[in-house]
Amino acid sequence: MTTMPRGTKDILPSEVGAWRYVETVLRDLCARFGFQEIRTPMFEHTELFQRGIGDTTDVVEKEMYTFTDRGNRSITLRPENTASAVRAFVEHKMYAEPDPAKLFYIGPMFRYDRPQAGRQRQFHQFGVEVLGAPGPNVDAEIILLAVEILKTLGLKDLQLKINTVGCPDCRPVYRKMLQDYFRPHLEELCEDCRSRFDRNPLRILDCKTDHALAAGAPKLLDCLDDKCKAHFGKVQELLKAAGVSFAIDPTLVRGLDYYTRTAFEIQYPPLGAQSAVCGGGRYDGLVEEVGGPATPGIGFAMGLERLILALQSQNLLPAFDDALDVFVVAPNGAAEVQAFQAVHELRGAGLKAAYDYKMGSMKSQMKAANRQNARFTVIFGGDELSRGCVTLRDMKTEDKEHNQKEIPLSEMTTILKTEVHKNE
Repeated sequence: MTTMPRGTKDILPSEVGAWRYVETVLRDLCARFGFQEIRTPMFEHTELFQRGIGDTTDVVEKEMYTFTDRGNRSITLRPENTASAVRAFVEHKMYAEPDPAKLFYIGPMFRYDRPQAGRQRQFHQFGVEVLGAPGPNVDAEIILLAVEILKTLGLKDLQLKINTVGCPDCRPVYRKMLQDYFRPHLEELCEDCRSRFDRNPLRILDCKTDHALAAGAPKLLDCLDDKCKAHFGKVQELLKAAGVSFAIDPTLVRGLDYYTRTAFEIQYPPLGAQSAVCGGGRYDGLVEEVGGPATPGIGFAMGLERLILALQSQNLLPAFDDALDVFVVAPNGAAEVQAFQAVHELRGAGLKAAYDYKMGSMKSQMKAANRQNARFTVIFGGDELSRGCVTLRDMKTEDKEHNQKEIPLSEMTTILKTEVHKNE
């Protein structure tokens, strides 16, 4: 038997309702905040992620699905969508528009990682990007959107952590302070962090293995220039004005190299080690890095598998009703053509309708109607049809003596539409 590859998961019909519900909430809130959807290719030239995400990141060093195509080009399945959205922004000259680009996306991403609860090798991500707006008010609004999404979905016990990772002007000073701090402890660091010591020591702060050692490292907040201090201070002021509680986490640097200034993460602790349900920040140099003009940017992303896991753990997913409106019964296929026509007519009128392809016995077709949770059945019996009628049965009425009646076949669709909408 052929099985799905490790790190992938089938989303079965019984599970799709939860995904549709979450995606509807995401789309509705994005529309309310003025975001437009963008859909980018699922694979890009590898160079985009090497330049955009950064060579020292775990994503680029260990997790990308990269292959050479028949044209001898290096291609990578997208491990995240920010770099792709920025590439599209540059390629289609969206920077020429007078207003900032406010984009959102929903789709599959790919990372070669160890599969675990809420984390797969093919996973689904929702994210937003604002390109062309430099102010701290945009940072606060982006964070507010993330909080509003999780609040609307009903999640509680969330922790918002924010930090600033500075800018190219103040970060070199901090880089040297970090290297001076970690140099005496090089042998204590994991292999990955030793390799990052010269290339990007800030990434050591993001390491889970060396977290205890990193906790005592110098704080970037002590090295900020006046502009970065003012920017971060204003973000905090605006969040407080919106009633959003947060904690400053000096070790929060995020996992990708393109971040500048504001970085943030929202955690749901009951998920355990993989508790982050949302993360993002500002990336003012990324558009230039992929070949565009100097353009500020900020965004965040949410893993949908982990988000749905959190919603399930708090019983926050609503019941999903995929029940049929009507099941057409034609015992033993005696009225197969009429039943086929009826189903077609009912669907055309906007009703959810089905019938038994096998055209089995009356008993087997009624069982099929029950399995599909049909609200009504329409029975094409020979005697009724001879009078130009069919039998309409209410499958949810407990009064078995009065749960069915004959109706004219010519009025079947009109009557059913009235009955279905009456019970909504």
